[in-house]
Amino acid sequence: QVQLVESGGGLVQPGGSLRLSCAASTTIFSAYTMGWYRQAPGKQRELVAAITSGGSTNYAGAVKGRFTISRDNAKNTVYLQMNSLKPEDTAVYYCNARWVRFTTIDYWGQGTQVTVSS
Repeated sequence: QVQLVESGGGLVQPGGSLRLSCAASTTIFSAYTMGWYRQAPGKQRELVAAITSGGSTNYAGAVKGRFTISRDNAKNTVYLQMNSLKPEDTAVYYCNARWVRFTTIDYWGQGTQVTVSS
């Protein structure tokens, strides 16, 4: 059982930046693949970025070069640095923890709203 709590969302102007944080309750945080997903009203949830226990990263094409995912295993926290934000980045952003040892189990945070608007 993993509890995830996101923070850092808010309203920002186009071209601005935000940093999202996700704190995990598990004491074996380093064993999980961590990711950020987002969902806009009326649309499907989509993967934004992911980072494995070994530090390998993967990004959606729409955010590559603008967003950076990172993790601090000592703090049980994953981050999403978002730069050069666009209105189309507006969505609820969800933190995801995925257990990948022998079986797949997903845990989700409650989400944090990101709104990019003038």
